[in-house]
Amino acid sequence: MIAEVKDRVDFRAIASKARQLIIQMIYEAESGHPGGSLSAIDVLTYLYFQELRLDPARPDWEGRDRFILSKGHACPALYAIAVERGLMPVDLLWGFRKTGRPLQGHPHVGSTPWVETSTGSLGQGFSVAIGMALGLRHQTLPARVYVMLGDGELQEGEVWEGAMCAPHYRLDNLCVIIDYNQMQSDDLTKNIMGLEPLKPKWESFNWKVIEIDGHDYAQIASAFDQAKHIVGTPTVILAHTIKGKGVSFMENSPCWHGSVKLREEELIRALQDLGADASEMPPYLNGSFKQGEDQHGQ
Repeated sequence: MIAEVKDRVDFRAIASKARQLIIQMIYEAESGHPGGSLSAIDVLTYLYFQELRLDPARPDWEGRDRFILSKGHACPALYAIAVERGLMPVDLLWGFRKTGRPLQGHPHVGSTPWVETSTGSLGQGFSVAIGMALGLRHQTLPARVYVMLGDGELQEGEVWEGAMCAPHYRLDNLCVIIDYNQMQSDDLTKNIMGLEPLKPKWESFNWKVIEIDGHDYAQIASAFDQAKHIVGTPTVILAHTIKGKGVSFMENSPCWHGSVKLREEELIRALQDLGADASEMPPYLNGSFKQGEDQHGQ
């Protein structure tokens, strides 16, 4: 039942296209969270095109691996990857954050059947992931659970309750990814509430911690491979990333965290940074790219 992916996947090309889709949907919606969406894309690209056992034709297949985006405000990244992976049509993106459309500003399980759970209130997605991992064990199903947390999300007390719980139940079918771009909202995490030393903190709760560059596919691949072979305890991948990755004026700038409205010149510059050809831009400026939206948008 697993959907086949080509042996040689051009992860960088897929990620570049996904980043363009993020910028385009946020521009069209006139709101959204680009910074943390762009930083998460490389890990999500590898996860959906190489790691997860899934069947796009049967999103509820019992044997599938589960993924939860606990940092739900970064859903543009999830939606873009879903389009690239064939889980939904691209024209749904142009209804992002619009009333009556399925793609809301945080993942909603009721309108997107390939989403495992609704998220948005930070910390709760992690708790759901732990429950899923425990449930799969009780059912003796071999599926794995992956969950991505933001670094600012780690300031939630619920996260550290979960950090105690998962090793207690020896949930080696659970893998946490922390998108560690070191920014949250409108400032650096260290200025709001410091997280370091982060690796020793997770290790003190008996997690296997793998620290990587979250934009290096060789390191991403190695981390997920290691995680599958850890026995008796859960794994956390501490992925160092760049907020706004790929867009020059957004990189390492907390002001591009969220609730932003892109101007036309910013859209053009961002798409150019992400490798889009000039010929691709007019449809996004005159609105003609939305052909077919009515077919899937409701």
